[in-house]
Amino acid sequence: MHDTLATLIDLLDTSNLGAAGVIPWGSPVPAFGDPNRSRVATLGLNPSNREFLDSVGNELDGHLRRFHTLTSLGLHSWSEADARHLREIIFYCQEYFHRNPYDRWFRILDHVLRGAGVSYYNGEEACHLDLIPYATTRKWVQLTSSQRRDLLTVGVTALTQMLACSPIRVLILNGRSVVSHFEELAGISLRCTRMPTWSLPRRSGRPVLGFAYRGSLRSLCRRCLGREVLVLGYNHNLQSSFGVTNGVRREIRRWVSQSLLAGGVWE
Repeated sequence: MHDTLATLIDLLDTSNLGAAGVIPWGSPVPAFGDPNRSRVATLGLNPSNREFLDSVGNELDGHLRRFHTLTSLGLHSWSEADARHLREIIFYCQEYFHRNPYDRWFRILDHVLRGAGVSYYNGEEACHLDLIPYATTRKWVQLTSSQRRDLLTVGVTALTQMLACSPIRVLILNGRSVVSHFEELAGISLRCTRMPTWSLPRRSGRPVLGFAYRGSLRSLCRRCLGREVLVLGYNHNLQSSFGVTNGVRREIRRWVSQSLLAGGVWE
């Protein structure tokens, strides 16, 4: 994680990430948890600004702080960051789920993971990664296509490094946007299967259909990962898709668990 983080910090000072909507004073977030101790990782788009700000836009501080910032590290710019600062940032990443995690978001995904016998919170066998390891001032859907493209270009390199240097054997993609961007960046097409029990009912009009995605990869961005990584995904964003019921979440959890067992991932 050290080399990846060093590159991401350097980019904060030497590239135009600010124009791409990145929060310039917040540290990069290469991982939530410890990838070096994880067998499975969930994958999202990018860290929420709530990882750095409270509900009224103030920087989190004290026991509420989730990740480091220029202020918390006593820096004027990221060019001043040295090995000690990198260690502190990495420590906050690794200990994320033991400090002040954004439970409103992560507990929902952890429910899915627990069906497969792993958890962010217990045993440290699961972590969370993002396609883009930077929080942005605006939500993903509010960024321009050019901003998204620039961020994804940076992010896929970091994601590749994180996977190549970890024992992660399973990636779980949370939502259709993540699936689409991952397929494009990885140059693969995941097998898509309609899941009748995942449909979201609507009072007027047809229901929102549910789809499962499955595939595998041994390399990413032309870098060999040294093993086969099982890729699973679903089209519903479990935290934000309107009308996702507890029943649908349970069905997705069951499918993830069965997919891992059928694939012999834990053998």
